Order: sequence, then structure tokens, then C-alpha cells
Amino acid sequence: MRVFVSAGEPSGDHHAALLVREIRRARPDADCIGLGGPEMEAAGCTLVADMTRLAVMWFLRVLVSIHRFVDLARRAERSFLDAKPDVCVLVDFPGFHWWLAWRAKRHGIPVVFYCPPQIWAWASWRIRKMRRLVDHVLSPLPFEHDWFVEQGMASTLVGHPFFDVHAVTPGDDRHDAGMDGRGAGPLVLLLPGSRGQEIAANLGSILRAAALVRRELPETRFMVAALHERHAVRVQEVIAGSEEASRLGIGVAAGRTRALIDVADAAFAVSGSVSLELLAARVPTVIFYRVGAFAHVVQSWFRRARFITLVNLLACRDPVRPTEPVLLPPRSVPPCDPDAVFPEYLAVQDPADRAAAHVVTWLRDPAARAATVARIETVAATVAHPGSARRAAAAVLAIAAGTAPVAEETRRAA
Repeated sequence: MRVFVSAGEPSGDHHAALLVREIRRARPDADCIGLGGPEMEAAGCTLVADMTRLAVMWFLRVLVSIHRFVDLARRAERSFLDAKPDVCVLVDFPGFHWWLAWRAKRHGIPVVFYCPPQIWAWASWRIRKMRRLVDHVLSPLPFEHDWFVEQGMASTLVGHPFFDVHAVTPGDDRHDAGMDGRGAGPLVLLLPGSRGQEIAANLGSILRAAALVRRELPETRFMVAALHERHAVRVQEVIAGSEEASRLGIGVAAGRTRALIDVADAAFAVSGSVSLELLAARVPTVIFYRVGAFAHVVQSWFRRARFITLVNLLACRDPVRPTEPVLLPPRSVPPCDPDAVFPEYLAVQDPADRAAAHVVTWLRDPAARAATVARIETVAATVAHPGSARRAAAAVLAIAAGTAPVAEETRRAA
């Protein structure tokens, strides 16, 4: 049996690697090939090319790199012709993966999307393309599964792969005396994003929020969790260039996000899948996402989700619904929605003041922090279950064998 797997970003490479391991555990004779990164290769997948180096956002950045994506698509299609796989599994990264899905379908290869694009939030009209190009969706979250089924897609709820590698219930002692940044005061983790442009847009606001917390609570310590050394160097340069931030004694660690999450008392984070790791570890978190004035207006007309943070979407009853479109961006940062488990700020102006106030409250008032943790626990009890990769592998192997996948219960009984 041959399985083609494609992942285009570091997080997708990680999720795909877990999937490859489970496929090979269930079927040692399975031959996994594809596009991805070093984690997929370490898991036993033969790479046609490393695609994670090309992870980009926004139209102009994609346009500059389009010749590279065309070349990758051609190399993948050559692999389809030389050794036709029994199934093609796509992990996130929709822009490129639409091209790849079309090529796989052209050669009669079933297409499965694991961690599918969040078209329910931004581009619901693309469901027509998805129905045409994708045979089956492996949905990570319950409301996504329900939405895809309502839209006429074959979907299996498998759970989110982030919960495969994170303890579902943290230990009573959250602190490890050997962990970098450990000391007498509370530890606030700073997560500026996994892409260079996210760091550029948000790190300054996060550092200003940290300074405001330190002003109120001088014993507070801060650590930045960077994706890799290149980002760590960039973060250190920004800190060194800010007189205020350089006085905070902020530590910077590369490639240790999960370990640092486990010892954090609170966090500032850029919106993304890392919110699920913070959920699993029950860390009270404030979410940042700075955008320009024009982008703020545009997103208000296209967004079809109440929140931008997955944790908040999981916690509310009606996560998928149109937002109120605006013609002009707000002149100040509005207060966050009180229903948000993780206070979130999709903001044009600097939300540092409002964000810092949440963290100060959590660190100063044990009852307030306990109430927030209890809300986080309620959401985690519903969705934070390991086994996503195992369930996804079973579904992929069933589809490759020409049979319908059998759904396994992923929701905890009430």
C-alpha cells in the first residue's frame, strides 16, 4: 500500500509526522511518500521535496514564490504517475493543496484532507471546490465536523493532533525547577507566532504588555517561545532594540514551546493552533492579532466565525456565523467579548493595555485565575482527547483499501 502525504508548514509537518507513524504502526508494509519537512522524514516518509521552507502568508508573498509551488506540484504529479498511491492525504495549507488535489483526482487517486482549511470561517463559498476535489475530510474539531457534514462532505471526526502530544490533564505541580526561566515569581509565556510576519506585527505589542505587567507585579518573569533559532535571533534583536523590553530580563528559547507551556502561569499568544496547546495545559491566555486598517475592514466582510481563536469557538454555542461588516476600522481597541475563554484582540491599535490587565488580574487574584482555569477545563474536557493520529490513520487506510472509514467516538460522555 502506498500513501502520499503532503504538509506545507511546520505545524502541518508535525501533524503529518504523527499520522505517518500511526500508518506505519498499523501497516508496516505501507510505503509513505510525499511533500513535507524534517519531522515527516524522521517518521519514515520518503520526501519528494521539503515544502515547509516555503510556508508563506498573504497574496504578494505567495505570488513571489509561485514558480516554486508550480515546480513542487509538477514533482508531486510525477510521483503520482511513477508510483500511483492508493490515497493522497493533504494536511492544511489549502492554497497549494487545491492544486495538488486537482492533480490527484485527475489520476483517479482518492483525496483526503486532514486538518482541513477553515473555509467555514473565511471562505464558505469554497465548499463547492472542496466537494469537487476532496473525497473525505478528517475533521479535528466537533463543530467543524458538523459544518462539513451539513455542507454535504464526507467527514470523520478524529480530534485534533495537538492533543496527541500534550498531556490532557497537567500534573498538580506545574513547575519544573530545572526549566529555563524558573524562579520565585510567576512565569508569563510570550508566544509571538510561527511566521516572520506575525512576529513583526505582534511582538512589539506583546513586549509592551509584558512591561505593563512587570510594572504592576515586579516579581513576574517572562520567556519567549520561538519556533526555531532563526526566529529566536529575530526576537532577541527586537528585545535588544527596545530600552523598555531589554530591562525586563526576558529569556528566549527555541524549539521548547510545549515544555514552556507546561510551566507557564499565564501567556500572551498570537492567534493560531498554539491556543489548543495552551488549552490542553490549562494556561490562561490573552490572544493578540494585529492587522492594518484596510485588512480589518476587509476581514469584517468575509469572516464567518464569531471568534478568531479555536478555543473560543469551541466554547460557544454558535461558532459559525457572519460578523458585522464595517466600513471604517475602530478608533480604539474595543473590550473583548465576555464569552471568550481566552480574551482575544483582533486589533488595528495596540491592545497592550487591555491585554496586560487580564494577566495582572489572573496573577494578582487567585480566585479570578481559578475561575478562568475552570472555564478552560470545561472546554478541554469536551475536546482535549489524544488519539487523533491513530483515528486518522485508520480512516486513511480504510479509504486506501476502498472501504468507508468507521468513526470512533472522540467526545467524552457528559
